[in-house]
Amino acid sequence: MSGLQFDLHTHSTASDGSLAPAELVQRAAACGIGVLALTDHDQTAGLSEAARAAREAGIEFVPGIELSVTWSHQTFHIVGLGIDPGCASLQAGIERISAFRHWRAEEIDRRLAKKGIHGALDGARGYAKGAILSRTHFAHYLVAQGHARDLRQVFKRFLVRNKPGYVPGEWASLEDGLAWIQEAGGLAVIAHPARYKISATRLRQLLKEFRELGGVGLEVVSGSHSRDDIISMANLSRRHDLVASAGSDYHGPENPYLGLGRLPTLPAECQPVWEHPDWGVTHNLG
Repeated sequence: MSGLQFDLHTHSTASDGSLAPAELVQRAAACGIGVLALTDHDQTAGLSEAARAAREAGIEFVPGIELSVTWSHQTFHIVGLGIDPGCASLQAGIERISAFRHWRAEEIDRRLAKKGIHGALDGARGYAKGAILSRTHFAHYLVAQGHARDLRQVFKRFLVRNKPGYVPGEWASLEDGLAWIQEAGGLAVIAHPARYKISATRLRQLLKEFRELGGVGLEVVSGSHSRDDIISMANLSRRHDLVASAGSDYHGPENPYLGLGRLPTLPAECQPVWEHPDWGVTHNLG
C-alpha cells in the first residue's frame, strides 16, 4: 500500500463539511487519493453513501468518525478508523453527544444574543445540511452577516475560550470514547495533536493514558500541522509506541489551506496506521 495516497481525516455535510459524502469521494478520487476515510464529527450518517461512491470511483474507503472527548477539562478529538457504524454502543454514544450538541447550539445563540447578535441559531441551521449543528455553521452565518472576514477570524473573535459565543464542551470521557471505537472494531487515533493548547507534560500524560485505554495512533501529518509540528509529532509517536496517521481534516473547497491530495508524506521513521495488524477490517455499508 506504500504507493497509495492516503487521507484519513475528512468531513462531509453529514457533520460540518460543505460537500455531500459522494461529492467528497469524487473530489478525492480526482485529487489522486487512493485510500479515503470519512470521519464526520460524532456522526456516521454519511458512511453508506461515501462507501458506494468509493466503489464506483475505484478507491479504497475507510469508514470512520471523529469523536469529541473531554480529558482533564479540555476537549480533544479522537478519530476512529475502520469502524462498524452499526455498533450499538457507538450509536448510543453518538446519541448522547448529539443531545449535548443541541443544547450547546441553543446556548451559543443565547450568549451571542447578549452581545447584540440575534438570530444566530436559525442562521446556523441554514448552513447545516445534516444532523449535526456545529460551531462551523455558526461561523458561516457570522461571516455572512459581516461580523468577521472569514472562518478563522470568526472563531478567534466569537467562538473560542473567553469570547462571547464560547460554550465549554461536556463531551464523552476519553475512556468512553475509546471504548466505543474499539467495540465498533476501529483503531483510535488522536486528531491534529499539535493544535491543542497543552503543555508538553500534560500531552505526555494524555498519550500515556490514551495508550493504556487502547488507543493506537497519533495524527502525525495533518492539514493544520507545520513541518516542525510533523517532526515533533513523529518523535512523540515513536516515543509512545503509537502508529502514525495522515489526514487533511478537509471540510470543503472554501478552505483551500486544508486541501485534499496535498499532504506531505509521513516521516520514514514512522509506522503508518495502515500497517497496524488490525488495519483492513471492512464492513458492509450497502
